[in-house]
Amino acid sequence: MKRFTMPGTEIVAPNVVLGLMRIAEKTDDEVRELVRTARDAGIDFLDHADVYGTDLHGCERRFAEAMQLTPSQRDELTIQTKTGIVGDGPYFDFSYEHIMDSVDGSLAALNTDHIDILLLHRPDALVEPAEVARAFDELDAAGKVRAFGVSNHTPRQIDLLKKYVRQPLVANQLQLSITHAPIVAQGVAANMAGERQSLTLDGGGILDYCRLNDITVQAWSPFQAGFFTGVFLGSAEYPELNAVIDRLAAAYDVPAIAIATAWITRHPAQMQVVLGTTSPERVAAAALGSEIPLTRSEWYELFRAAGYRVP
Repeated sequence: MKRFTMPGTEIVAPNVVLGLMRIAEKTDDEVRELVRTARDAGIDFLDHADVYGTDLHGCERRFAEAMQLTPSQRDELTIQTKTGIVGDGPYFDFSYEHIMDSVDGSLAALNTDHIDILLLHRPDALVEPAEVARAFDELDAAGKVRAFGVSNHTPRQIDLLKKYVRQPLVANQLQLSITHAPIVAQGVAANMAGERQSLTLDGGGILDYCRLNDITVQAWSPFQAGFFTGVFLGSAEYPELNAVIDRLAAAYDVPAIAIATAWITRHPAQMQVVLGTTSPERVAAAALGSEIPLTRSEWYELFRAAGYRVP
């Protein structure tokens, strides 16, 4: 498992992360097996959110109840969670009161005294950056949160927060897969008139922005074809892409899912791949893509097979 020190932190993180948004109905044994498999593969970085589960903090609570971590076991893990989505609506809330209440709820649910990284989950159109800064300052001073970041944020939204927030924003969790790659594709087709792929979206350049500002991009839904439209692996809708994936999987002697992981980890932005599966077998298989050295030719062949234009 490839590891790196996340800029702005002392966290030595794996480039594959175990997401735990679907464990609410899992038994203790199933949760333990999932986490154990991830640990065996070198994954000690766990991704949560207060809104994950059938009730508020449900998956965080399910994790803690199943794992029953000792203090030393807790310290072996990097636990990240998110705040800002209110399920009863839904709507978004980055107010001081909501952030503080959410973190206290996550700490109680996770049965821990600190969160390693707290992300603002989805942009709040009504955000008051000074309130966010106040919450971050108090959480930092109290030792409740050790690092901060965002999710699904644009460059200008991050700049607005940075005008007020003193702590570095160390991560931005964004949807990215071979077939859902606008944050990569727009740059490849820049200045190509008439190419839809060249259109500037969300302010443009978020991947380069994150690299310039030492923000680790965390790729969520790395195997989804689109926005929760189903996986592309083995899909009849992507015959050319799957033919290339299968050929490369055979060449590298890994499962197909490892090649999908490797397409992201090969990128020099040093991104993390956030797994959403609850299958231990798929976690182990995906983790094999952590260090696969795809060549430029192979990387671009996958990109083209997914339907993107390489002028």
